[in-house]
Amino acid sequence: MQVKILHRWDLTPKEAIQVQVQLRRQVKTTGAVLIPSAVAGADVAYDKRSDSMYVAVVVLSFPDLKPVETVTLRDRVSFPYVPGLLSFREAPALLRAFEQLEHEPDVIFVDGQGMAHPRGLGIACHIGLLLEKPVIGCAKSPLFGSYVEPKPSRSSFSYLHDKAGRVIGAAVRTKDRVRPVFVSVGHNIDLEQAIRFTLACGKGYRVPEPTRQADLLAERAKRMQWQDELPVR
Repeated sequence: MQVKILHRWDLTPKEAIQVQVQLRRQVKTTGAVLIPSAVAGADVAYDKRSDSMYVAVVVLSFPDLKPVETVTLRDRVSFPYVPGLLSFREAPALLRAFEQLEHEPDVIFVDGQGMAHPRGLGIACHIGLLLEKPVIGCAKSPLFGSYVEPKPSRSSFSYLHDKAGRVIGAAVRTKDRVRPVFVSVGHNIDLEQAIRFTLACGKGYRVPEPTRQADLLAERAKRMQWQDELPVR
């Protein structure tokens, strides 16, 4: 996959915020995605004993959600942990993993926020702009906005609103009586489709299968510490 170059990555937190403010105007919250043949999930695991992080991208066929391709690499953390600036910490390594894919997915799930972000540009939006693909942010907890608890049955959802009352995402129940996940548009897709694809990519777990598999692979790489096999950037 090709990655667009829109800015430098060696930025201070203040400069990173300015980039987010500039890029958020380019995010597309519309786009009819036809039935995909492949979906991807991306996630990162951190090694607390070092400055290493382990990045995984998984491509699954759709709708049967069977593995098609995986890419795993190890990278060094070069940006501090700052709430709201996750993409500047994780996106460079994730994009390198996407560049290695031979099978290009039609829809990408990212374990993080899309537009449900204080500046409207979470990591899912950032990656969507740089890959020019439909991207869905699917986070385990909310970062920004308010919502009412959806009904306890699977497929129930309630909208997530910002302080002005605008819809910026949704709390989606992916399993009966289990905490919802928080879905928001990353790029080139509308929220209703993002919700539908999140539910369609479930296999009985709280987290959609693309990001669940990416999480498992990243954690496995961290445990194995493939220092001889995974390239370090």
